[in-house]
Amino acid sequence: MILISGAASKISTAGRVLNAMNRRSYSSARFIAAESLNPRSDDSTSGLRASSRKKRLKQVDLDPLEKESTRGINSARKDTFALPDIEDSPYKKTNGSASSRTSKLNSYIKSTEASTSAEISGKPPDHWEKVIEGIRKMKSSEEAPVDTVERDRTGSFLPPKERRFYVLIGTLLSSQTKDHVTTAAVDRLLQNGLLTPEAIDKADESTIKELIYPVGFYTRKATHVKKVANICLTKYDGDIPSTLEELLSLPGVGPKIAHLVLHVAWNDVQGICVDTHVHRICNRLGWVSKPGAKQKTSSPEETRVALQQWLPKEEWVAINFLLVGFGQTICTPLRPRCGTCSITELCPSAFKETPSASSKLKKPIKSKKP
Repeated sequence: MILISGAASKISTAGRVLNAMNRRSYSSARFIAAESLNPRSDDSTSGLRASSRKKRLKQVDLDPLEKESTRGINSARKDTFALPDIEDSPYKKTNGSASSRTSKLNSYIKSTEASTSAEISGKPPDHWEKVIEGIRKMKSSEEAPVDTVERDRTGSFLPPKERRFYVLIGTLLSSQTKDHVTTAAVDRLLQNGLLTPEAIDKADESTIKELIYPVGFYTRKATHVKKVANICLTKYDGDIPSTLEELLSLPGVGPKIAHLVLHVAWNDVQGICVDTHVHRICNRLGWVSKPGAKQKTSSPEETRVALQQWLPKEEWVAINFLLVGFGQTICTPLRPRCGTCSITELCPSAFKETPSASSKLKKPIKSKKP
């Protein structure tokens, strides 16, 4: 009996092994069949692997210094000074034909002209004049970084044509960069005689890149600066474009930069210059919303269109510098200083984004394992 049971157990064990081998061979056969029906070249996973390889290649191609600069920008977002997004309009991100890009540019220009030429039809928010007056009083008592830039960005010490180019390049470099970093970069270009279209067109791109470092995305901006200089030389006789459409066609120039350059360089106000400070504060104050909805605007461009519907045109220039300075000193992106703000009674967002002192005590305390 003992021998029979031992033999039976050995047979059952052998049977389980054979069954496992059969299942494995069956699954292998199914895999081979699937591979024959779906060649690897058409396999979706290969497409995913190819796209991931492309992503890795793009990361490898990034300049190590630019990685460091970009990392600094991301960490700087935690500071009290917010940084505007780099200006690449949607029509510049397409890889289609030149005609499709031109079509998208033209549609943008039409919407811009329609919003600026139409009469102010939106209903102004309650007490908006008191809010602006209160912000002006607070701003006059505390100098913001934008105040220094406002004094320096006009280039009034230069001849007219060089002054306009100075304004264009300085504004182009300011995107995704703190004000004092932009000012230092422009000064280095000026000291090295590289603030004219002729000088930049002859200079090496690597030289420009070294001089403007560490402005945000300095490698890409060095390329844009070279292209802009060449366009100004060949198409505008060394001057800069004088229309919104022509400015928007320049590499790296989006709506915010175009409107600002048009005003500062040509004294032509066609729209409000809206950056992240203006966008954030207008939404906090409840001044803007999406068309036909009470939702906040989702982009600076939406904020610009909504703001122009009711804000008097004589305020279009002043509102940018006013809210940017206010956003740099008091109404900051993180932990706004509502306790020192004098318009909290008129602000629907007052104290709502300020973390309470007791919030830290509510976090669960992790007990150490013995």
